[in-house]
This record gives sequence, structure tokens and C-alpha cells, in this order.
Amino acid sequence: MGAEQYIQELLYRYNCVVVPEFGAFLTQVKSAFLQKSTNTFSPPTKEISFNQQLSSNDGLLVSYMANAQGVSYDEMLESVLETVSGWKKELRDSKPLELAGIGKLWFNREGKLQFRPEKQVNYLTASFGLASVVAPPVIREVLKEEVEELQEKIPFIITPEERNQVPSLRPLLKYAAVVLLALSAGVTGFRFYEENLDKNQIARTKAQEIVTRNIQEATFFNAKPVELPAVTLPVAKKKKVKTHHIIAGAFRVKANAEKKIRILKSKGYQSAYLGLSSYGLHQVTYGSYEDPQKALTDLKRIRQKESPDAWLLSVK
Repeated sequence: MGAEQYIQELLYRYNCVVVPEFGAFLTQVKSAFLQKSTNTFSPPTKEISFNQQLSSNDGLLVSYMANAQGVSYDEMLESVLETVSGWKKELRDSKPLELAGIGKLWFNREGKLQFRPEKQVNYLTASFGLASVVAPPVIREVLKEEVEELQEKIPFIITPEERNQVPSLRPLLKYAAVVLLALSAGVTGFRFYEENLDKNQIARTKAQEIVTRNIQEATFFNAKPVELPAVTLPVAKKKKVKTHHIIAGAFRVKANAEKKIRILKSKGYQSAYLGLSSYGLHQVTYGSYEDPQKALTDLKRIRQKESPDAWLLSVK
């Protein structure tokens, strides 16, 4: 499996993956958006960019590949540098470098390195299973016009009996009587409502005056005020979480991991069992840290003094 496959796996978990002596692939979350030209709704995604200046080895990619392939850190670092050398030669020969699932790199006419990310892969795990949706707009005015045209085309059938009928005055008088009756009922009801409203308003005013008078006559401070005891509420302190771990090894048998912890504790390390890795291995740490700078400093010292295979795991 090539280095680009391991880079893809790390891009799902981290925002920056550095390829030693080559550059860094960076990710940034982009919100869901609508492309009006094609009426396409796209889910949130991670946009990939490339920075040639960030080429210092941070140990993440090399340690991950060494752990996956079961080789030492130094051997894997040498292998990665050989791969990078091949990539650089391909670019110097004016050939585009295609990294599957990541993007395409090439030099332009001015000799500047260009990068075009792969759009088919979404590295945002929160959007797993979400795809772009095409939703054409509903043109309501056009539908309204079509309905009006359809109404104009509907034929009206008039029978001869209806055509020969002469409108009389009697139906019109009936309608007028109904209208007058409705108006008179409405006026009477409105007057009844106003009279009841006035009576209710007078009653509410009198009741309010009685309550106000009783309140003013009452005495509230004859008795001694009640003294309540003071209440002390505990304030929970925000627990600091150690998210940076220096990994001493990963073992398939948990007994070997516990033995490694006892050995490291006898040497003065704050070793602990970290849990299972994504490959089902029992991970053991030299120590865990809140400050990433402190973790990097101790990692450098441990590699020089204890084991060059130690590597740093940062968990969000």
C-alpha cells in the first residue's frame, strides 16, 4: 500500500498531515452550500490544500506507517524519503503527480508548485453517507399561468331551458330581505356587547379599588423578619484532559502490555494503559500531557535516551 493511502486515512482524523521533506496536506471544514447554476445542494465537507513550506517531519505519518507495517521508525522514515524523492523527480520532469484520493500536483510555467484537490472524496466523518442532491426550483408563476389557460379552455354548457328563462324580480327581493335581516342582527348584537362591556368594566374597577384599599390598610411588618441561613454552593472546577500521549508500544497480548508498563514505571516513567488502537492492539504510553510543547520535548528526549520508535499520539 502506497504512502498516499496512509495519508488519506490520516486526513479523516487530523487537519494536518506532513510528508517529510515534501510538504503538508491541510484540511478545512466547509459548510453546506447551494450551487445555483446547477441547483445542487452539497453537504459539509473538508477542503484539502497543500503547503510546500511545512515539510519538517512531525513523526505522525512515519509512526502511523511503521505501526501499520510492523517495522521500525527509522526503516519507515527511510522508505518515505525514497518515495518523496521519486515524487520530486516526477515533478522536475514536468510530469503531473497524481495522488489517488488526494489530488494533483504540478509545476506551472513560472515554476511554482500547484495543487488541485480531489473533489470526489469527503474527509469529514460527520458527513459520512451524505451525497449532493439536485433539486430543481418550483416555478410557481408558470404553474399559475398553465392553470389559468386550462380554465379558459373548459367549455360552459348552457341548456335551452336556462337560455329561455327570463330573470324575475322576486329572487332579488328575497336576497335583499336576507341582507337587511343580517345587518339588523349585527347592529343589535354590537349594542348588546357594548352594554355588557361597560358593565363588566365598572365591576372590575370597583373590585380593583376594594383590593387596593385593603392592601393599603394591611400591615406587613408587625412580625420579625425571617432570617434564612446562608447557602454555600460548590463550584465544579473544569477538569483538564490530557490529550497528548507518547506511545511506547502496541501489543496484541494485553499481558505483554502490562509487563511493559511495569518496566517503564520502574524506570520512573508515568506509564499507563491507553486502550485498543484502531487495529486492535493494546497501546502503552510513556506518559500523557496537556501541553503539546511539553509532550514534544519529552518525546525528543525519550527517542534519544530510551527508544527511537516512540511516537506522539494526539487525540481530539
